[in-house]
Amino acid sequence: MNHMTPDVITQTTLLWRRLDHPGIEHFRLTTESACPRLKGFVIFKPDDKPLLVDYEIECTARWQTRRARIVMEHGARSERLDLTCDAGRIWRRDGLHLPALDGCDDVDLGITPSTNTLPIRRLALSIGERSAVTAAWIRFPQLTIEPLEQTYERIGDRLYRYASAGGAFTAELRVDHLGIVMNYPPAWERVPG
Repeated sequence: MNHMTPDVITQTTLLWRRLDHPGIEHFRLTTESACPRLKGFVIFKPDDKPLLVDYEIECTARWQTRRARIVMEHGARSERLDLTCDAGRIWRRDGLHLPALDGCDDVDLGITPSTNTLPIRRLALSIGERSAVTAAWIRFPQLTIEPLEQTYERIGDRLYRYASAGGAFTAELRVDHLGIVMNYPPAWERVPG
């Protein structure tokens, strides 16, 4: 997989469908040398109320999270979240310091496979290599944030073994040439086309 940072702005747009509950996501990755951005719009029904999540994540040129903006509607409840991370990996939610997240490598939105792209691109693993990271994991619809230990192991040209919570959860992630997830069993798969 090519991990070069492009000098020109490129955009990739795709759809994922949820496999375990009714749901779909429209996703756009905009890459440029200074600031890759992930933007998604998720419609999902995890319980008896529909959930809508509109998010945008800004990264450094090295795919390190700098900011995540989220707007969520769950039934009649509406909530916004602005999460930032500075160069020292100090995290803030709506301007308030979150010491439990300090040192986290990436943001991980539990509602989408898009944020797996961040460590996949940032780590640039060779086949057979494995790396541990700690993510600022955002749970939905609670909109809570906690550190989550994760490992990524590149087991093929475009195949990664992902594990979290000490191996309590594992999945094999098939990605495209940009490091964007195509299949994330048992929850998501890309809509062809």
